[in-house]
Amino acid sequence: MTITPSQTVGPFFAHALPYPHDWELVPPGHPGAVTLEGRVLDGAGDPVPDALLELWLGRTGDRGALRRGDGGVSGFGRCATEPDGTYRFRTAPPAGPYLSLQIFARGLLRSVLTRVYLEDVPDPLLDGLDPARRATLLATRSGDTHRFDVRLQGEGETVFLDF
Repeated sequence: MTITPSQTVGPFFAHALPYPHDWELVPPGHPGAVTLEGRVLDGAGDPVPDALLELWLGRTGDRGALRRGDGGVSGFGRCATEPDGTYRFRTAPPAGPYLSLQIFARGLLRSVLTRVYLEDVPDPLLDGLDPARRATLLATRSGDTHRFDVRLQGEGETVFLDF
């Protein structure tokens, strides 16, 4: 018998999961809107061009995921990365100190979950991390835009949570 190489199935995320305005949890001009953008990087620091990210706002009373265009706030958004690994969401501020971000990517048997802290605030999770690991959960701010890069493995790997 000849040994054959293993094969990763997929990703097929772009086939059926994206939908119109999936990255917009709030409409343009929404009061207090926050833009979250960044890149998804692999262990070598190269961009992941075919990842899919889901952003969860964690606020009660927000509308369902697929409703868009009526001026309200959706509690959920989805964004596929561009060929250079970039992504972008427009959202309302979170209910607490962080946004939940789930990443689906090639080579992952299961998606991974992390938190995006828009500010460095006292928090049980952040407080239990050394400064280098803590930094992987903090977005950097420039005006109304927050930048958050996801490093899937290797040096500077983003902290991921069990769920």
